[in-house]
Amino acid sequence: MKFMSLFAATLLAGSSVAMAQSTAPATGGTTTTPPAVTTAPPAGSSTTKTDAMVPGANSFTEAQARERIEKAGYASVSSLVKGPDGIWRGKASKAGAMVDVSIDFKGNVASM
Repeated sequence: MKFMSLFAATLLAGSSVAMAQSTAPATGGTTTTPPAVTTAPPAGSSTTKTDAMVPGANSFTEAQARERIEKAGYASVSSLVKGPDGIWRGKASKAGAMVDVSIDFKGNVASM
């Protein structure tokens, strides 16, 4: 009977040690949480702010950028210029109004 009690106590103590090992140690009394990951809208979708544009190496040609902007609901796309950040910028009309429009290397389209 003593053996069973000793075995149960050892088993219980061992499991609490294993549980203690699975927790992350504190570093300096503070913990940091990594920033949330945000994803861009699907390619060809329209956003409303150009700050949503993601800089990067853009392999779209001017014709491809124009086509994606038009697929996002814009017309009369003009003055497209690719900036050093890889974002195409130009002018287009939507709902009868001329707006500044841009498209990033992921295909996200935005207007101001």
